Amino acid sequence: MNATKTLLAAAAALVTAGAALAEPVKVGMITTLSGGGASLGIDTRDGFMLAVQQAASPELTVVIEDDQRKPDVAVQLADKLIQSEKVDVLTGIVWSNLAMAVVPAATAQGKFYLSTNAAPSALAGKGCNPNYFSVSYQNDNLHEAAGAYAATASITKAFIMAPNYPAGKDSLTGFKRFYEGEVVGEVYTKLGQTDYAGEIAQIRASGADGVFIFLPGGMGISFVKQYADSGVGLPLIGPAFSFDQSIIQAMGDAAVGVLNGANWSPDLDNAANAAFVQAFSAEYGRLPSVYASYGYDTANLLLSAMGTADVSDPDAFRAALKAADFDSVRGDFAFGPSNHPVQDLYVREVVRDGDILTNRIVGTAMEDRGNAYEGECKM
Repeated sequence: MNATKTLLAAAAALVTAGAALAEPVKVGMITTLSGGGASLGIDTRDGFMLAVQQAASPELTVVIEDDQRKPDVAVQLADKLIQSEKVDVLTGIVWSNLAMAVVPAATAQGKFYLSTNAAPSALAGKGCNPNYFSVSYQNDNLHEAAGAYAATASITKAFIMAPNYPAGKDSLTGFKRFYEGEVVGEVYTKLGQTDYAGEIAQIRASGADGVFIFLPGGMGISFVKQYADSGVGLPLIGPAFSFDQSIIQAMGDAAVGVLNGANWSPDLDNAANAAFVQAFSAEYGRLPSVYASYGYDTANLLLSAMGTADVSDPDAFRAALKAADFDSVRGDFAFGPSNHPVQDLYVREVVRDGDILTNRIVGTAMEDRGNAYEGECKM
């Protein structure tokens, strides 16, 4: 299987005098550490482990596995982590098709799942579960931000495109939910596709005055380079996943000026975020991405719950997670009824800052945005 397993136990720390020892918690992290999209999983892992290292809790153990971006591998790893490793909590999955393969079975067995990224609509609505918490967003959210903001970018006729898998479908649904212009072309590409000549030809012929894409990881890198070389020249807008810190360096100047919907940015002005960006950069020698920020928040949420409840008492631990009593790098943070965040959504622009590319917030697209599927959740 060539899975990579790393056992990481946080360093022991002195327990404050008079404080009770927390119940030990074992976490199984399944994320993508090899092949296409590995940078996303690496950032997820690194953000999560930075918070673990900072807390230095002797009661927290993390087992890390590489899902290779394959649903069958993710299922095998989840089974092993639950049955053999006896983990209490699962986390880390980047891709929605893998989440759909793992999360329902894990929560049905009484395990807590804390999502650092993937949050498909099926798990936000009818498939919601009290033990499933999405720390990142609901899949549609960042695309909703892009759709709501598109008119200010003079995109009145949009060509929209995403991969043909659950998150891709959620992305175009989210964009269209708040986009007020006309959709003149809607295309679903193959997951993992790298040649976009055919799609670029469709864009050229569509009559669009702007293009929305959700193409995470290497897919976005390939498209943006080919699009820039094509000379089509229409403005691009997307979610942060397509234009994030770990991706835009490979895109180069072709990404400069692109707008993207996000719920986090390295320049977001709050003390927790400033400390996170500084600590991550010092530890890993690079700026954090949205994936790293979600990993960091997820670990701090878990640590906050461990500070007030024992995982052996599921009701109390669930309530402690729901309280979300931690300093999020996004500022104000709260869970809605279906255990998805209620949060502000922004639009960022890719800019060059010296030798690197990064993102800067240019506006707020939506405030206190929750989950479009809350009404379908019957918890």
